[in-house]
Amino acid sequence: MRNKIASALMITIALTGCQKELHLNSSKLNLANNNNFIKQDIPTFLETKPIEAPIIPGIPEPPDTVQVVSNPSDVLVVVNKTNILPADYIPKLVKPDIPFYFSDDLPKRYLRPVAAKAVQDLFLEAKKADIHLLGASGYRSYNRQKSLFSNYVNSYGLEEANKFSAYPGQSEHQTGLTLDVTSRGMNYKLEEEFGSTPEGKWLANNSYKYGFIIRYLKGKENITGYTYEPWHIRYVGIDAAKEMHNKQITLEEYLQSKNLYVIRIQDI
Repeated sequence: MRNKIASALMITIALTGCQKELHLNSSKLNLANNNNFIKQDIPTFLETKPIEAPIIPGIPEPPDTVQVVSNPSDVLVVVNKTNILPADYIPKLVKPDIPFYFSDDLPKRYLRPVAAKAVQDLFLEAKKADIHLLGASGYRSYNRQKSLFSNYVNSYGLEEANKFSAYPGQSEHQTGLTLDVTSRGMNYKLEEEFGSTPEGKWLANNSYKYGFIIRYLKGKENITGYTYEPWHIRYVGIDAAKEMHNKQITLEEYLQSKNLYVIRIQDI
């Protein structure tokens, strides 16, 4: 990221392009049947300082208009194409006791404690309603995002990749407040069709009760900067989530209504 990037913003504002990052794993899932909360410090496999990751030559850096958020730990932080996280930001992380589609102990199993506890409650309530959700991707480091975005650009080109993926520092997954959700019926994929499934509909209608929003709504692409992602939930707190759900507005619109954010229309 260029040294000229400014580092100020009224509120910690952050958003992430959620990735279509699913490495299919056919091994059996060890589904948790309890609501125990596994607390622990940052796992040793997470970086504790920025590490250079290869970037494919020719990818331009984000424009100079981006700003580094001043308080990345705020639960209402907006991370998007104009407000980015520091490269060395790593939140405190724990592993929520929820089923994932894979069995390995990977960084993407982890979330910030407040989001981990809330998502456990969310999954437990879904199970009671005979809705079986699976976690797909939670925390993602700056450097992991750097590598993913490079690969997407190499496969799809910069313009297309930037519709569903994010430059490093522009991904909500780095906040530890975001989880991609999938189901067996989706064959563990992250696709728009998830929104039409029983699991996707239940998630859209109930996640706000536990402090989550569907971050990238259909029809709001020029505000969020990303295509519709019914699988991508973001923790913002119960009160804020309820208002956003009832009004069907984005995090940017919610904060603008509180005079805490100025929406910048984004290309998509």
